[in-house]
Amino acid sequence: MLARMQAAGLEGISGYPVEVQTYARQKTPRFSVVGLPDAALREARDRVKAAILSSGFDFPPMELTTNLTPARRRKDEGSAFDLPMALTILAAMDSGLPASCLERVAALGELTLGGETRPVRGALAAAETLAACDPLPEMLLVPSANAEAAAFGCGGRVPVVEVDTLAQAVAILTKKAPATPVEVDVERILAAPAACDALDLREVRGNDAAKQALEVAAAGGHDLLFIGPPGAGKTMLARRLPGLLPPLRLEEVLEVSRVHAIASGVDPERANSLVRRRPFRAPHHTASYASLVGGGSFPRPGEISLAHKGVLFLDELPEFSPRSLEALREPLEERRITVARSRGSMTFPAEFQLVAAMNPCPCGYLGVHSAGRSLRCKCPPLAAERYQQRISGPLLDRIDLVARLQPVPPALLQAPPGPDESYTSEAVARRVGQARAIQRERAGRLNARLDARALRRTLALTPAAKQVLLRAGEQSLLSGRGLAKVQRVARTLADLDGQAKVDREHVARAVHLRAGERRAA
Repeated sequence: MLARMQAAGLEGISGYPVEVQTYARQKTPRFSVVGLPDAALREARDRVKAAILSSGFDFPPMELTTNLTPARRRKDEGSAFDLPMALTILAAMDSGLPASCLERVAALGELTLGGETRPVRGALAAAETLAACDPLPEMLLVPSANAEAAAFGCGGRVPVVEVDTLAQAVAILTKKAPATPVEVDVERILAAPAACDALDLREVRGNDAAKQALEVAAAGGHDLLFIGPPGAGKTMLARRLPGLLPPLRLEEVLEVSRVHAIASGVDPERANSLVRRRPFRAPHHTASYASLVGGGSFPRPGEISLAHKGVLFLDELPEFSPRSLEALREPLEERRITVARSRGSMTFPAEFQLVAAMNPCPCGYLGVHSAGRSLRCKCPPLAAERYQQRISGPLLDRIDLVARLQPVPPALLQAPPGPDESYTSEAVARRVGQARAIQRERAGRLNARLDARALRRTLALTPAAKQVLLRAGEQSLLSGRGLAKVQRVARTLADLDGQAKVDREHVARAVHLRAGERRAA
């Protein structure tokens, strides 16, 4: 007897429909799983059999063949097929579940030996896939821990029913127990305050120019490099950037949650949680190439994809391996990364905002001034030059803003917060939100993401601004890419000022922000 039902497999961060088919016949007892199963799926034979017996169902000696179609695609999330395999086996053996009950029904879930369901990775992506099938499933059975994420993915198109045991799933399918769909209040979930570290920009003393650069970066989505001595506040500033950014929109919540749910190392027990805050990823400088950009035999997202729609903070930038840093070049331009391996290639989103920090030299005090006097650099000759050369020119050329910090005087560090409220996180976030709203209304995207055509259409330079830009180019301060980045930053500065046209002051300041200490008049 043949029984079949719907499920979904995972490939990268996306899902694809799978039909689980089981054929049972009276013959020498044997249980085989075909359809390019992974190790977890091959082991499912023992898990499923134990779960069926523990749930009180018969498992007569029969020849069982379970097929997962399409057979040409490798099934990397084997445990997610435990529940549909068990249900089709029961129907094929006619052990208390008619095969007709599985028509247009989908299921996802891992089973324990006792028959309880456990959460699986990628329920959001799998549910989105099933909700796009034609014909649509009439019901999706998932473990309770995956119910909210699956309901989000289905978007109301497919009823999602949570089940805690295999026996409960059978009771629901045979109508011996009610099938109560999970209801998700999208507006309530998005409006609920997410966990927050409550880091305020007001707590960072001194270095007002660096704070202004951080505001510009937040307003336009620009990449930013902090250069300064140890203890100047580079990391403090970087960690306050997420608090300046607007909350994720619904489509962004789904994108980010999909990546985090599937990434290697994400706890399956948290598979039901949706990412509602913009990610802030800060990998250590010893992070491997694969952990940063993604990799593995079956490619998984790396840190740059886990920072999608959020912030990627690389502290001690020159200490990262050259191979890892150079791998950032394409994602900084394309905002995605393709990881190719012998078993296939995957493309992951990587629309992150890069914030990096570094010292000017190994000792950290080259060109540093404090209390009106220069601090002596203790590095050997040429050491500072070699240190800075660890960051290649092509990578630096892709960074929009450079902010140089100086040591904060002890008296300012010990003083209580002043009356100036213009640089609290709340005030800056308000200005950032207004500037971003202008950009999205004008071009549908942030200034940092404008392509050449959109940039020409939205720039609106005044004649004086064009002269400043031309002079900066003639002085060889800018490459072709650098020229475009200066224009994008100048557009952001004008948006922060609420001006429709980009004036000379905006361009001059944009050139200065890109060149660090070099100035353009």
